[in-house]
This record gives sequence, structure tokens and C-alpha cells, in this order.
Amino acid sequence: MAILEWKKDGTVAVLTLTNGENRFNPEFNAAMLQAFDEIEADQDIKAVIIASNDTKNWSLGIDLFWMMDKVGKKDLPAVHSFIYGANDVFRRILLFPMPVIAAINGHAFGDGSIMACCCDFRFMKADKGFFCFPEVDIDIPFLPGMLAMLRKAIPYYKMEEAVFSGKRMGAKELEEHHILLKASENEEELLKDALAFARTFTKKRPIFGELKKRMNKNITDAMDNEDPAYIDAVKF
Repeated sequence: MAILEWKKDGTVAVLTLTNGENRFNPEFNAAMLQAFDEIEADQDIKAVIIASNDTKNWSLGIDLFWMMDKVGKKDLPAVHSFIYGANDVFRRILLFPMPVIAAINGHAFGDGSIMACCCDFRFMKADKGFFCFPEVDIDIPFLPGMLAMLRKAIPYYKMEEAVFSGKRMGAKELEEHHILLKASENEEELLKDALAFARTFTKKRPIFGELKKRMNKNITDAMDNEDPAYIDAVKF
């Protein structure tokens, strides 16, 4: 099954995840980075939407089957490479020189929710789907850079609740706490809302990229200074 596809809709690139649960593994990371390179090469594009063609899931985060296989084989170099590869995807979104908009049409868990936080703006359909961080329930602590990504998008009081409880939040709750721009009525309205918003952006890439670089410097600094011991300390 293909991992993703993207197409132009006027000045907007719609990047659609096409692999069901859309879990993060090395192939997913590579496909995302390649797609963003291709999008940036098209000078007509002014904004990006990340969507999913699965009616149930936007992204369920880490591919735990892949991860557990590598851990079982004590292949820590592969685990390190994968996690830093996911950081590369997050960094690409954080620093991409145009707005990146999450159109969350289903469940977003773990790394999927972190990816949504890295986006500049978020929409989510209100009739189905949850947003959560299940790390506390599966004994995986966040890396410092990931926590910085969460702080970017989630008010601190709400971030504490989400991280420490692992609770599942729906679109209306996320909208109430300004994590989303809008809880759209359904999947059809979600893409309409995201596209309409994306088309309002006509900013020049250099200034947009520089603003994102400066605004997100605390996050990229945290990623740059992460110690591999943080990863080795995880008890899978």
C-alpha cells in the first residue's frame, strides 16, 4: 500500500496519508521528507494541508510492530535512527517556509498528535475521532523536543492533563481550548474549511520561513541537544 500522495489544488498542496493507520516507521519518515521536498520545489504552492484518506485514522503514531521487532533484536542503532528520523519530519514541518495545516479527519495518537502540534494550524472533524497521547499508558516518555512541540500548540494546563492522563479528546474539546482553529462538522466540511483557510495565505516564503525558524527555535534547540540516553532509557 502506498504511504502517501499529494496533489495541487490551486496554490495549495494537499498531502494525503494513504496507509490506513498511517504509522511512523523509516519508510513513512522517508516518504514524508521526499513529499515536502517535492512540494517546496513547486514555486506556485503557498500552503500545505496534511490529510488522510482513511475515514477512521489520521495517524496512530509509532509503528509499534516495527519498533518491538528492532528492540527484540537489540538493534538500538535502528531505533535511534528511526526516532531521529521522526524528528527530521517534525523539524521539516516546523521550519517549512509556508503554512502547514493539519486536517485531522480521524484518530491522532502519539507521534500523530505530535505531528499535528508541529503544524502551524489544526482543523479536525467533530463527528468522529480522538486526539491523545497514550505514552503514559505504554511506558514511553516523551523526548525533550517532543514536549517542546506540544507546548507550541497546547496550553500548558491542558498539556499537563493530556500527557499525565493519556485521555482521549474530541474536536469540540480541542476547539474550546484553542488547540484547533475549528472543529468542522464532518469530513466533507473539514477539507472545505482547511482549503478555504489555506487559500488565504499568499506570503513570501523567505519571511514565512524566517518567522517559523525564530518562533520555533526553542524546539529545534531542544532536538539538537537530545542525548541518546533518553532513548535508551525507554523500557519497551
